[in-house]
Amino acid sequence: MGYDEVIVQLGDFGRYQKIIYVLICLTSIPVAFHKLAGVFLLAKPEFRCALPTDVDGASYELPAQLQQLAYPEKDSCAYYEVAYTNGSYHRLSNSSQSCTRYIYDQSKYLNSAVTEFNLVCGRGFLAASSDSMFMLGVLLGSIIFGQLSDKHGRKPIFFASLVIQVIFGVVAALAPEYFTYTLARLIVGSTTSGVFLVAYVIAMEMVGPTKRLYAGIFVMMFFSMGYMLTAVFAYFIHDWRWLQIGLTLPGLVFMCYHWIIPESVRWLLSKGRNEEAMQIIQKAAHFNRVNITKETLVALLDEGVSCKQEVKEETARPPSVWDLLHYPNLRRKTLVIFFDWLVCTGVYYGLSWSTNNLGGNVLLNFLISGAVEIPAYCFLLLTLNRWGRRSILCGCMLVAGVSLLMTIIVPQHMHWLIVTCAMVGKLAITGSYGTIYLFSSEQFPTVVRTVGMGAASMVSRLTGMLAPYLNALATIWPPLPLVIYGALSLAAGFMSLMLPETHNKPTLETIADGERFGKKEPTDAYLETGKELRETLEAQPLNAAMLNGNGHKY
Repeated sequence: MGYDEVIVQLGDFGRYQKIIYVLICLTSIPVAFHKLAGVFLLAKPEFRCALPTDVDGASYELPAQLQQLAYPEKDSCAYYEVAYTNGSYHRLSNSSQSCTRYIYDQSKYLNSAVTEFNLVCGRGFLAASSDSMFMLGVLLGSIIFGQLSDKHGRKPIFFASLVIQVIFGVVAALAPEYFTYTLARLIVGSTTSGVFLVAYVIAMEMVGPTKRLYAGIFVMMFFSMGYMLTAVFAYFIHDWRWLQIGLTLPGLVFMCYHWIIPESVRWLLSKGRNEEAMQIIQKAAHFNRVNITKETLVALLDEGVSCKQEVKEETARPPSVWDLLHYPNLRRKTLVIFFDWLVCTGVYYGLSWSTNNLGGNVLLNFLISGAVEIPAYCFLLLTLNRWGRRSILCGCMLVAGVSLLMTIIVPQHMHWLIVTCAMVGKLAITGSYGTIYLFSSEQFPTVVRTVGMGAASMVSRLTGMLAPYLNALATIWPPLPLVIYGALSLAAGFMSLMLPETHNKPTLETIADGERFGKKEPTDAYLETGKELRETLEAQPLNAAMLNGNGHKY
């Protein structure tokens, strides 16, 4: 056990761990700011082509007659030349002109990157591309900062990510044109992985084995708090540049953590820096008022080192994704897990970024979308260890699929019902997102668990990158993105039934364990089992007669 035994002796969740854990969890809030800010930074208000007679600062509103004559019915990116004579408007030509300038409706948004960089009409795809590039940054960050944290330590990479996040968050706010803005947001996206994933690892490594389920869920709850706070910032700050700065500067507060947050003890031990690790453990023990002698620490840690050496000898070849795909049963489970991750990530971010498409009050929709995550995580805390992982994952995905597909039959003028269906879907997919982390980690054997989880997370970013483009399909038919998300959720829910339940099952250690787990027993095994049962019953004829009901043996 090694370090796990040390944590148990410290107290699974002592005072020291609680303080460090809460401080670490708070860093999830600015990560949520940056991941969800695109809803407001790239908000697309109603717009119209500027007419030749419109001066700078002209109002979006026009007289009804002029509106009808000047613009094609289903084309917002063209206009007709119109003149005003004899007290009325009349069209000068029936051939439309392409827009050269735009006038935006400022009733909901003062401005945004869309209005400033004119990301509409022929440039409309650039808004979705910017959000997609942000998710590409998240993917790259998970690779780059993950490897750097393994090599150089959790703490320095955590703070390096924070510094880069603040710098490029401000650069995005000051960007003079679209490409600078998108590049800065891509870099900010990469740092969200450096901050959140590294912080998540530090938080989980501070907690005892029996408390890790709860610790993992509460980290996600802090992310949801940041989700809701993003709407609060947007409510008070209406200029997109100041909003970006306002969401970035809170990251400065966490710089003071440098003198509070310790390096990961597990990482120090893995690098052979036992003295530094023991100093941190003894500091935690003193704070928790627990007495752990240095001799006890040395004995426990030496035991852990010897166990790791044994495992290392057993797995001389470094693990790879090929190990997960080489064996039929393990391959089937791995592909299902990858698909579940793809759907969870795509639907979660697709729904989070689509609140502008639901109609009604955008800020209220966004706030509700974040608020429904809290009961979803509370539901997981109450049920994951009671009902099992597979039933929760499958049930949540099916509920999400049905609720989102119901938007097909809801009339478009019933905004409240569309929002309700979407929010039920968001609640359910949040539950499945929280479950898939735990469920997939239990499906992968220990020797390839890190590789499997990393591969699943990387694959899932593909749908995160596609989500902005799927949301753009609302211009074709408003419910279309929700219908796609519903169909994907429904398919993933049914496919999840192919995975074996892991609750109260032994931890899978080797590739052989992973291949056997959930695999149907061959006929010979059933015959052998039947033979043993028959021999047992023959040795106990009274019990056999009672079980058979008529005195005949099996």
